[in-house]
Amino acid sequence: MDKYCVLMSVYYKEKAEHLEAALMSMLDQTLLPSQIVLVADGPLTDQLEEVISRISSISDGLLEIIRLESNSGLATALNTGLEHCRYEYVARMDSDDISLPDRCERQLRFMTRHGLDISSGTIEEFSDDPGEVETLKTLPLSQDAILRYAKTRNPFNHPCVMFRRSRITALGGYDNNYPFFEDYQLWVRLLRNGARCANIKKPLLRMRTGSGMFARRGGFRYLRCALKMEKYKLRCGFCSGFEHLSRISAMTVFCLTPAALREHLYKKLLRRKDVAKTGA
Repeated sequence: MDKYCVLMSVYYKEKAEHLEAALMSMLDQTLLPSQIVLVADGPLTDQLEEVISRISSISDGLLEIIRLESNSGLATALNTGLEHCRYEYVARMDSDDISLPDRCERQLRFMTRHGLDISSGTIEEFSDDPGEVETLKTLPLSQDAILRYAKTRNPFNHPCVMFRRSRITALGGYDNNYPFFEDYQLWVRLLRNGARCANIKKPLLRMRTGSGMFARRGGFRYLRCALKMEKYKLRCGFCSGFEHLSRISAMTVFCLTPAALREHLYKKLLRRKDVAKTGA
């Protein structure tokens, strides 16, 4: 089983050079994808269109562009893209990140060897220069550890997740009623339905962070979305009342903290800095 599809979405606010780097990282994989589905979530800038045209001309027919008339949000864009994915294994990719060269081959072999429905791995985070990794976003590795972790935090790194398409579509795909948390809500549904999962310790992707990312993860709108997600987990019985109260208390503090302090807390409490020690 060497065939897989890449699923991406892009909208007009993305920088052209970031999209180009993201797409090229998929064309530089040690095991090339059989299809790259890129959903244009509404009209794009001329610069983004130029990148898409240039990459399309060198992709040997791998790049398939799906266009939405208006910006519909990530959940709708990804669900639309999933309808066009022709292969069972789907690798998610964001339009501003960079997959490491062996990411998809490593994930595909890992998933087929262990009969998994979903898997992701460690993310290397950087602010400006992809060669200057600042922190690591690590995850639990085993099924049991993932299930425990998922009760309070997202157990998969969405930008480098790979999943079986049939398991996702059977659940109806992403739910656009959970903005900012559409992936987490989908994983909870997947885990509640007995999905087999594991994560890879080795870094698979370099993620662009910077102050902008931490600014977006705060404020009253983000907090309302976070509390809605926590209410869903409690209502469906995925977490306990104590876990629910702990989580909403922590989210309230983090969301209402000034952005600069929130960035410091994220990097201090929720990230690893021993970059050189990351194993295979």
